[in-house]
Amino acid sequence: MTGRRRPTSPRPRRLLMSAVAAGALLATGCGALPGATGGSREPVTVVTWAPAGTTGPDTLDMSGMTAMAVTYGRWVNENGGLNGHELRVVTCDEADTPVGAANCARLAIEKKAVAVVGSYSRHGSSFMPPLETAGIPFIGGYGASEEEFSSYDSFPVNGGQSALLAGNARQLARRCDRVSVVRPDTLGGDGQAWLLKTGLTDADRPAPADIRAAEAATSYDDAADRALQAAGRSGGCVTAVLGSRTETFFDSFRRLEPSYGEVRISSVLGSVGQQMIDSTGGRKSPFEGAYVTGWYPAPSDSRWNEMRAVVREHAFGDNRIDPDDAGVQTTWIAYTALKEIVKAIDSPQVTAGKVARALGHGPRIETGGLTPPLRWRFSDTLGSSAYPRIVNSKVTFQVVRDGRLVEDKKGFVDVAETLSDASARG
Repeated sequence: MTGRRRPTSPRPRRLLMSAVAAGALLATGCGALPGATGGSREPVTVVTWAPAGTTGPDTLDMSGMTAMAVTYGRWVNENGGLNGHELRVVTCDEADTPVGAANCARLAIEKKAVAVVGSYSRHGSSFMPPLETAGIPFIGGYGASEEEFSSYDSFPVNGGQSALLAGNARQLARRCDRVSVVRPDTLGGDGQAWLLKTGLTDADRPAPADIRAAEAATSYDDAADRALQAAGRSGGCVTAVLGSRTETFFDSFRRLEPSYGEVRISSVLGSVGQQMIDSTGGRKSPFEGAYVTGWYPAPSDSRWNEMRAVVREHAFGDNRIDPDDAGVQTTWIAYTALKEIVKAIDSPQVTAGKVARALGHGPRIETGGLTPPLRWRFSDTLGSSAYPRIVNSKVTFQVVRDGRLVEDKKGFVDVAETLSDASARG
């Protein structure tokens, strides 16, 4: 799945709870939020969860997402709340384990949350059933679990890793004569290879060379050698989708590449991001010139300016928040959707049932151009048996230039046809 690898042994459960209440609005309704306009409106409680691991090479740390949620809460409450409602954000450390995911779902039920918003978990089979039973909608997960794209209580804001892979195939078809795909030798890796093959053949390109690699290797010299041989000496591309091991693969790739000539490299967000590019040398990074497929506009795009201003002014120097990170960006978009839904409900009391109904039958949600307009009616979904909840099948093409992820093609690219074809042929 998209994201870094899961630790080999579960860590102790740790719940991190943070109620955000800027402006000192009391639960009884006395007092007022700054900028609120009359009336007595009940607070709105939501939960955001993500793993917050801090040690070990395979530890998954997405705590920037929960930190972004708390920051959003501070900002919105200082500006009148959600349509006059105080926003109370409760956070939870999901620990990247099934038990941690289930515990966070139970916390949402205990806190009477109206929604789970902008969260990360690879354990949908553990968190989704409790939410479904309680009728709590799941808005804008990172896209790391299959249940986010199948449960009717889920309202995704992106197309998950499947959309990225379908888009990566389309991006490479524009640039490459031959493609080698390096992916985990797992059932999930089989799906990755199938999506890339479907996308390339749909674009009248040859099927990629399928290079299977160990999921947790410390060296990928053999896989890199096979990928380079298959890609050829000119006009070839190598794409790798190995999560946190993608950097390790490209270390091996760069050692061998001089023997093969110029071969372009590629990946998707979640395996390569701006933080990795910065940490590996910026302009001198081995990822210079790489093609990268993402869900949203490139980090340098002006459409992120409002989010960046909120982080500067309300995060209080919290270094967990990286505005270039796709997880942080997803949380911002999910809370933007929540804000619009609460506005559409326009009621003194907001409940989980009202939020779910508004999401399923309400207006299109504008996200400031960070995604296409979002709406989750049945007629808006992809209609694919494999991805019944995808409503945003669009991706962006980016490239690393002078150490920064920038636009490779203007605007969004719709990969709905590739996703549908892959589902039908699979």
